[in-house]
Amino acid sequence: MSLVLDFSAIDGTMLPVVGGKAANLGELTKAGLPVPQGFCVTTDAYRMVATTADPAHAREQLLNAPVPDEVARAIVAEYEKLGENVPVAVRSSATAEDLPFASFAGQQDTFLNVVGADDVLDAVRRCWASLWTERAVSYRESNGIDHGSVFLAVVVQRMVDSAVSGVMFTANPVTGKRDQVVIDASPGLGEAVVSGAVNPDHFVVDGNEIVERRLGDKRLAIRSKRGGGTEHVTSEANEEPCLTDAQILELADLGARVQEYYGSPQDTEWAIDADGSLHLTQARPITTLFPVPDREGFHVYFCFSLAQGLERPITPAGRAAFREIAKSALEIVVGDPKSQSYTEAGERIFFDFTNVMRSRVGREFVGRLLGVMEARSAEVLKSLHDDPRLTVTQSSPWPAIKRVLRLARRFHLPVTAVRALVNPEKAAAKALRLKEEVLGRARGMTVEQALRECTIPVIPRIMPTVLVGFAMLGLVSKIVRTKPGELQTILRGLPNNITTEMDLALWDLARRLRDDPVARQEFENGGGLDEFMSLWGDRAVAEIDLGLPRWSEDPAYVRGVVRNYLKLEDDSMAPDALFARGAAEAEAMIETLARRARGRGWLVRFALKRTRLLAGLREYPKYLIITLFGRLRKEISAIGDQLVAADRLDARDDVFFLTFEEMRSPQGDLRPLVGERREVYDREMRRRHIPRVLLSDGTEPEAHRGPVAEGDLVGTPASAGTVTGTARVVMDPVGAHLEPGEILVAPSTDPGWTPLFLTAGGLVMEMGGANSHGAVVAREYGIPAVVGVREAVTRIKTGDTITVDGATGVVSTLEEAVTGA
Repeated sequence: MSLVLDFSAIDGTMLPVVGGKAANLGELTKAGLPVPQGFCVTTDAYRMVATTADPAHAREQLLNAPVPDEVARAIVAEYEKLGENVPVAVRSSATAEDLPFASFAGQQDTFLNVVGADDVLDAVRRCWASLWTERAVSYRESNGIDHGSVFLAVVVQRMVDSAVSGVMFTANPVTGKRDQVVIDASPGLGEAVVSGAVNPDHFVVDGNEIVERRLGDKRLAIRSKRGGGTEHVTSEANEEPCLTDAQILELADLGARVQEYYGSPQDTEWAIDADGSLHLTQARPITTLFPVPDREGFHVYFCFSLAQGLERPITPAGRAAFREIAKSALEIVVGDPKSQSYTEAGERIFFDFTNVMRSRVGREFVGRLLGVMEARSAEVLKSLHDDPRLTVTQSSPWPAIKRVLRLARRFHLPVTAVRALVNPEKAAAKALRLKEEVLGRARGMTVEQALRECTIPVIPRIMPTVLVGFAMLGLVSKIVRTKPGELQTILRGLPNNITTEMDLALWDLARRLRDDPVARQEFENGGGLDEFMSLWGDRAVAEIDLGLPRWSEDPAYVRGVVRNYLKLEDDSMAPDALFARGAAEAEAMIETLARRARGRGWLVRFALKRTRLLAGLREYPKYLIITLFGRLRKEISAIGDQLVAADRLDARDDVFFLTFEEMRSPQGDLRPLVGERREVYDREMRRRHIPRVLLSDGTEPEAHRGPVAEGDLVGTPASAGTVTGTARVVMDPVGAHLEPGEILVAPSTDPGWTPLFLTAGGLVMEMGGANSHGAVVAREYGIPAVVGVREAVTRIKTGDTITVDGATGVVSTLEEAVTGA
């Protein structure tokens, strides 16, 4: 058992013994970087003193406990090696600190300019106790770290009598730019900068050039006092920089060396003494940066996960499924199943759009597609058109035309479209019969084969039919002058929309429960869902992740939605009534537009009949894929049962934290691998912001669109109409409580969310476009909706009174919430 260790004896493998801060200082010392001399009081010493991990009592116990003689002798002996009464900094070094996923910056205490053995011992004891301050306890809980698993070491390090000090990030923590170094500096000890007590000088270095300098007033400095302790010294504003250009570039060079050593961006603390010598006092990973795929050159990455309504990470099995689907898609569309267009970062799915952005046709196609599916992403990508790194290198349309013609021949697209135009009823019926064909074909296939051959290849058999419906809507927009919202009315109450059918089935269940006391009692006793689940049990919230449970496995969400429906007392607001009313309004609008077209009224009726019959099939390809996922989950769960029986996994669902190859591996304990992946997954679940577009230099471009009036939010019009009501911000639909008539405000939605729409008065979404899932269903139910609203879930609070104008895309906040969400 080692009670103290010199920095030179420490490396990064010793985290349980020395904690994060000391492990990093040991590594930096071994790397030959200019780290002030010091030692670590190990966690073995802490364990000798700490008797409880109860947050309510641990701090008081440690403050009152004497330092054991054996520990005290070891600390004093090591301290005296630094010199006689040498001033030192005494800092905490927890085993959950300065980690790649949680910095714990400032969560435990630091004591500066400690002089003399007795004061060092006292500072060590107070560091131990600081593991149990309210802020440290709260930080661990918010990061999902068990209190009983954390122990504290203490760093004792020779003080630098700093002339200037501060912090340095080896990547820009605000923009994410990986090739910029950001430096904050101020006279005196670095604590003033770290704690935010001073307005420091701010410098940004890009390569060998200082590209930004912003001078602070530097009115406050923290300085060492003779004999120990520190003092705050105030002065007049100082307009001179506290670093020379040479010192700034020297710091940037030191930062580059630290980053190169660790292989990732670092958050460092540094000091320059009166002689001008530079010292590195701390380094830890920057934990807030979104990871960037490791590829050479400049790239543009589009977040497919976010476009599909998922802010959460995707399980390993879910991503393995998408890798197989992507192979099929890239073979069909690009002609190369080994294309590098698919990639992953932060446990989420991205597509490399670099080549698309360098193609004139690619820009146009993606802009139009995302314009109706995910409008904000379309705006962001359009903002990159003038980036010199994305100069158009493919201006000819012929490669794209040849690719389209090849697809048309392979999948008989023109024939499918013509048949839909001539006989839309037959075309719709044929599309709806594909479910049994897909499931039948998947029987006998491996999971990978089913994902490759029964997903993407099915889409060309349906989408030409759908596109005919929307093309007819576009045709009418050209031959008839329409008012805002009139064409959206045509899309209300669409037949053949599988998502709407699911929502109405759920409402029908709620109505039966309300009218049948026996059925209601069965429901309250945990039953009553068999009929609904037999048809819709393969669906789920975040259902594109194969690794997440389906409703048939976990019906808690469905039960919550049904209970919410049971509160609806106004029959005129019942979902089936709204749907019927929407369909009637659509038919009436067809006649209105036909009369307005006069001699071409027959063409309007012809076109819009096909829109009504075919546009609702837009939801069906995804439904087929999700139904297939339900079948595959059962097969994979059976493998999970086998692995549990073989004592290789602890629980059936652990199998979804493996790839398909790993599931079938013949031997080995898979539990450590699952444990590691669950830790990563849980960590990513806590990530607060996901970039919709990410550049390979780490930056996240964003299209800025100013509000039309102070306080207003602007998005994409999705469903016409205006409603004023109480906002309800919902981040996760599971367990969500939405009163009838409240306006649902959400980051994004998928079909699993749409049962909430049935009682909502309106919809506001951060993600999505005019043809995204949420927009389609909102139109069908006739509720006003605005999508693609930047910062909607942060600027709108539950309880706010807001007005949603679905025709103009404006959301106005009229009244602040009295209580939070």
